[in-house]
Amino acid sequence: MTATASDRIPRRAVAGYAAGSVGTGGFGTLPGLVLAYYLTDTLAVPALLATVVVLVPKAWDVLIDPAVGALSDREAGRRQTRTVLMTVGALTLPIGFIGMFAAPAGLSPVAAGLWVLVFFVLATSSFSLFQVPYIALPADLTSDYAERTRLMGWRIAVLALAILLVGAGGPAVRDAAGGDSLGYLVMGVVVAVVLLGGMLATVAGVRGRSHPHSRGGSDRPARIRGEYRTGLVAFRELPTYRSLLIVFVLQALATGVMLAAVQYVATYTLDDQAALTFVFVALVAPAILVVPLWTRYAGRVGKQTAFTLASVLFAGAALSLVLLLWAPGGWLYLPVAVAGVGYAGMQLFPLAMLPDVISAAGRHRGGAMSGLWTAGETTGLALGPAVVLLLLALGGFRSSTADEVVTQPGSALALIVLAFSLIPALLVGASLLVLRRYRDPVPTEVTA
Repeated sequence: MTATASDRIPRRAVAGYAAGSVGTGGFGTLPGLVLAYYLTDTLAVPALLATVVVLVPKAWDVLIDPAVGALSDREAGRRQTRTVLMTVGALTLPIGFIGMFAAPAGLSPVAAGLWVLVFFVLATSSFSLFQVPYIALPADLTSDYAERTRLMGWRIAVLALAILLVGAGGPAVRDAAGGDSLGYLVMGVVVAVVLLGGMLATVAGVRGRSHPHSRGGSDRPARIRGEYRTGLVAFRELPTYRSLLIVFVLQALATGVMLAAVQYVATYTLDDQAALTFVFVALVAPAILVVPLWTRYAGRVGKQTAFTLASVLFAGAALSLVLLLWAPGGWLYLPVAVAGVGYAGMQLFPLAMLPDVISAAGRHRGGAMSGLWTAGETTGLALGPAVVLLLLALGGFRSSTADEVVTQPGSALALIVLAFSLIPALLVGASLLVLRRYRDPVPTEVTA
């Protein structure tokens, strides 16, 4: 089915939308990758307290995401745009992001943890203002099924590049600047500038672009408390939305656990803190190459089938990494790269399927549904570092400052490996059981 002229998304809007992945991918990746380690191995925050520090801001994010979605729907109804909230979020995010990695020297571990907590809350609030309307945009830009896949294909390609740039480049900047508190601050400033540029590029690219079907959307007053329930009602009443969201949350949790464990694996399993960059490149670099292949494959077999295959690849590769318990070494890069191929599909297909679900359910609920979606993703990614930190606490992990060398107990070392391998594999395996219940809504949409 060929897109009509009104359905075809202009290149400027496609490029602008894809650029937003620099902001969303960078912010979604770097804190999950290094923040737990920053807390336990630079600020000497005990693992249990560090768990609270990474959880509370994300819990706040979950609370405000549906409200931001309601505001986004109101903006779309009145202005035929969602870019005002996105602009506010983009401009304020660097303040909180830099503050997270700017804890003053001399603070006690508790005070340092509280410092990070406050700025993390500020950063996640700003991120929500951008991310929630950003996710709802594809249903506004086009009603064409294939065009959404095209849009998401470009977005995920940029997302993979951004995750690679920020996830590998951020720690590299940190290590080049000394790997200590100053290194984290330099990293925070550099990455904040990159995030800001990507998000503002999206605002510029999609401003003034709305598909005819999205004009004159919901212009009723946004009663935030009532709109909070809109996404939950959709979750309860729409089996397709419910299945897709559960799958996405489980996989976000799997990804969050794996990413949070990478730095600990590099330091304590491979005995090289800087190996984080190479492990991360092995995970993400394949995604840049295979996203176009996943897009074409989905065009032949359907998004759900392709999504299933991607998830199986990731789960199998992650499970093989259990062997690190007995044979740590450089061989891990191969299964990590295979996991990266699956990871690309796990990023692409849910985000390409969500606009189809929103379109079939009613676009006036797009902001609320994407708000709940973002809240679910946030929950999964937030619980990932929390799971790792709790495992470290159970294993007797010993926190330290950057200039200390601490010998960790064998129980902690074993749990680090399991957090990197077995737990993500089991979570993705559980998501596959739920994915079987998903039913593609496109036939209903085409009939309508």
